[in-house]
Amino acid sequence: MLARHQDPIAAIATAPGRGAVGIVRVSGRGLAPFVQGLLGRSLQPRQAHYLPFPDAAGRSIDQGLALFFPAPHSYTGEDVLELQAHGGPVVLQLLLARCLEAAQAVLPRLRLAEPGEFTERAFLNDKLDLAQAEAIADLIDASTEAAARSAGRSLSGAFSQEIHGLRDALVHLRMLVEATLDFPEEEIDFLRKADARGQLSNLQQTLAAVMQRASQGALLREGIKVVIAGQPNAGKSSLLNALAGAELAIVTPIAGTTRDKVQQTIQIEGVPLHIIDTAGLRESADEVERIGIARAWDEITQADAVLFLHDLTRLDAPEYIAADALIASTLVQKLSESVPVIDVWNKTDAAARPAPAATAGRAAVQLSARTGQGLDALRRELLRVAGWQSAAEGVYIARARHIEALRAVDAHLMEAAAQLESTGPALDLLAEELRLAQNALNAITGEFTSDDLLGVIFSSFCIGK
Repeated sequence: MLARHQDPIAAIATAPGRGAVGIVRVSGRGLAPFVQGLLGRSLQPRQAHYLPFPDAAGRSIDQGLALFFPAPHSYTGEDVLELQAHGGPVVLQLLLARCLEAAQAVLPRLRLAEPGEFTERAFLNDKLDLAQAEAIADLIDASTEAAARSAGRSLSGAFSQEIHGLRDALVHLRMLVEATLDFPEEEIDFLRKADARGQLSNLQQTLAAVMQRASQGALLREGIKVVIAGQPNAGKSSLLNALAGAELAIVTPIAGTTRDKVQQTIQIEGVPLHIIDTAGLRESADEVERIGIARAWDEITQADAVLFLHDLTRLDAPEYIAADALIASTLVQKLSESVPVIDVWNKTDAAARPAPAATAGRAAVQLSARTGQGLDALRRELLRVAGWQSAAEGVYIARARHIEALRAVDAHLMEAAAQLESTGPALDLLAEELRLAQNALNAITGEFTSDDLLGVIFSSFCIGK
């Protein structure tokens, strides 16, 4: 534990601005003398006391509730004092300043908390693990109901329990391998009699299920970036407005109306989709429009999925067909094969004939952005390409680092399985792969985590949490 973790800390624990109630929180070891000096009396543990909060001269700053939580039965695992006052910014700043002033005599090292430091101490004092600590921030930041519920499941320990189950099975398998290494003279084949292959296979199957649920949780947290691309007047802005259910982008018959990106986040079955409307793709002599087109290609190359919008009313125009073909070939050059492109044939309400046959390997949807016909089919297709399977209750929130760690575990278990299946397996290499897999699992819950990673994680929290 670093030296700064020994300092008592204080902060305003509620959001900036005016509110009915605001909280000032103090955490540290041995806060009882500080509480006495600050409030002029002691407090019964875990009981709310309504009393005045005096300044240094004994005048009341405010009246409110004071609660004292002695260690280890507190959020941080240390002594914690909470002052619940009226939620005016000036009142809370006065209370915080008074806490720092009153501490000079009995708690001289009291300082302002850094972002996420209360939760960091909860983690360091084993009140919660790292995955649960991250779930607190994810619960606060949740943009959809499904994301909030999934974050709540992670905070309750559902994800951590899955990781601990995997780890326990992995430790048991490691024990068998290490026993074989330590006692090579024994005739008993520990691995064969203990069905090491079967244990490893079961471990891989369980890991696959955990990875699937974690991937769904990561999707709920992050969403995907979807870029609408196509020629001018294909209906890109109309499609954005239709998906968002609001007039976000200006729609006119004039080609080149959209000069810069317009972005809106929508949700489908709780999955956030960051939809971006871009400038129409064409050759242009207008300098401003050329900049907009360049930005459009920048957005396209960073997309998780692309909606390639076609105008069904112009399928008989040779110049339109040629321009679409040029855009299609450029998409192939600029996009990774892993980025799905959905052909969206717009203006079915005004088209004289149906869309042409779907391009091999690409999904296609016909719709009318003006009437809304076909929008549900597009929403379903977006969920499919995003990888969303269902809004099952078992999904828990997860982060990119969790997914990376689980993939590392999977890779190490595959190497371990290859060693077991080989003739005359190298047990020392098998043991090393299992050890590396366990380390990757431990990194998720924080049992094996660098201080640098902790700094990155908790710095993203708000101050006071």
